Amino acid sequence: MSGTTTAAPRGGAEPGRPGGLHTAGANRWLVLVVLCVSLLLVALDATVLHVAVPAVTEDLRPGAVQLLWIVDIYPLVCASLLILFGTLGDRVGRRRVLLIGYALFGVASAVAALATTPELLIAARALLGVGGAMIMPATLSILRMVFPDRRERALAIGVWSAVAAVGAAVGPLLGGFLLEHFWWGSVFLVNIPLMLVSLPVGRLLLPESRGAKDGPWDVVGALMAAAGLFGLVLGVKRAGGGEGVLNAVTLGSLVVGAALMFLFVRRQRGRPHPLVDLRMFSRSAFGTSVGCIVLAMLALVGLELVAAQYLQLVLGLSPLQTGLRLLPLTFAAMAAGLFGSKLLHRFGPRAMVACGFALTAAAVLTLTGMGAHDNPPLMICGFVLLGFGLESTLFGAYESMLSEAPQDQVGGAAAIGETSYQLGAGIGIALLGSVMNAAYAPGLSSVPGVSAASSALAGHSLGEAYEVSHRLGGHAGAVLRSAARESFVHGLHVTLLVSAALLLLGAMAALRLPPRMDCGPEGDASGAEDDGARPPAVREKSGTAPRSGDTEARAARRVPAVGAERRR
Repeated sequence: MSGTTTAAPRGGAEPGRPGGLHTAGANRWLVLVVLCVSLLLVALDATVLHVAVPAVTEDLRPGAVQLLWIVDIYPLVCASLLILFGTLGDRVGRRRVLLIGYALFGVASAVAALATTPELLIAARALLGVGGAMIMPATLSILRMVFPDRRERALAIGVWSAVAAVGAAVGPLLGGFLLEHFWWGSVFLVNIPLMLVSLPVGRLLLPESRGAKDGPWDVVGALMAAAGLFGLVLGVKRAGGGEGVLNAVTLGSLVVGAALMFLFVRRQRGRPHPLVDLRMFSRSAFGTSVGCIVLAMLALVGLELVAAQYLQLVLGLSPLQTGLRLLPLTFAAMAAGLFGSKLLHRFGPRAMVACGFALTAAAVLTLTGMGAHDNPPLMICGFVLLGFGLESTLFGAYESMLSEAPQDQVGGAAAIGETSYQLGAGIGIALLGSVMNAAYAPGLSSVPGVSAASSALAGHSLGEAYEVSHRLGGHAGAVLRSAARESFVHGLHVTLLVSAALLLLGAMAALRLPPRMDCGPEGDASGAEDDGARPPAVREKSGTAPRSGDTEARAARRVPAVGAERRR
């Protein structure tokens, strides 16, 4: 099936109809800039609120459950709706969905900034999640269509992934700066000027693209996927937040979510025109890439959580100092993203992703040298290796996944990649958090001079151990505090070892990826879908520029995509 790509309408030309212009030449790099700004906003909003939680708590006085929803509703809604909006973009137009996402994001940011009650802030954060779910898969799918040449697309994905790393790291730093000078609502208001610029610029520069409209859009399947993912992500987040897996709400969410996703898969397999073509997973490169994304995020997010606790609670660093300590990881990730296209072209997906996993495992093992006292050189070395290795892994996996996807399914493929990213992050927090707690608690089961009740409370977390030691005071308090720090460091080492084992598992899985970056005759792994789907510069270079009157003839005979038929 052939996807269509046209530029933004000019002079009344409709997207996807004769009169629309293809994106070519330098314009595609301007498109990349617009897409990166979109991604930067979504990545920032995922982390910028974390430092504002104390100020929000003081001003709005939310209950414990309300505060949890204020923090979690954005990623929860965003992850749940990725497949819905990714496949909707394939049907009605990816640019259209992206621009609506811009508008929703801007409106929701204004509502969140001016919220006067916890309920209103929760609703605004949920609407931000809807906007984020519209923006994220659209950026990747438009990027896939604008860069048909795989070598250029690899460079574009490298820039895109580097921006994602910057956004995630800069969020807490930007939030801390704004809170020092303004009120907590400023962390949301910063989105509005950028959205006011992105809307008209995006309408002017971004090309419209869509997949083939074979059969009706599966509304029931889309809602089933959204509800199933909501249940799974909610259950995973509750498990990662300290709730037991056997807790009624946690277990119920996981069971209902898994059941709905099972029914969704069965429904898609039985439909002549599925919402998501699950045959993509039969391609070794696609399925392996998705699995690698899950494993990489599983290791990364769990490690970041444990590292942040170590830096603040064991070493006593402030949130701002903690953010600065993690900057080497961000800079290394940026470097890997910017140089990733050259590495991928030279070594191929298999070697790049497998070596990225192995390098990350080496970094994790290096970090086992961290102890109760600060060791900046060791930490910088470990974080640099971690950032470069993990970004190389994610870059290679995302590029292989997108290149394997048929053009008419690229929005759904991008949504699958982003969903696996979110699920991997949630599972990582739950799994590595559980490992950390299991290794930490036994060390506090019997502390000299401390009652069993106090020891049990201290065994919940290092933060609670500090509170108990403060209440006890004197020698008993000091002994409990010292024992808690030692137990936490022990738990950190065990968690790092488990993470290294998962990363080595990912390295072995990556051996199923293609050994070479197959660029085809024009640099596109998927081959030319159709002369009309390729930019004019490429068509002229290959000597296939359309002659007058060819449009109707080409429309009458749809050329099957080489990449859509190929099986590796």
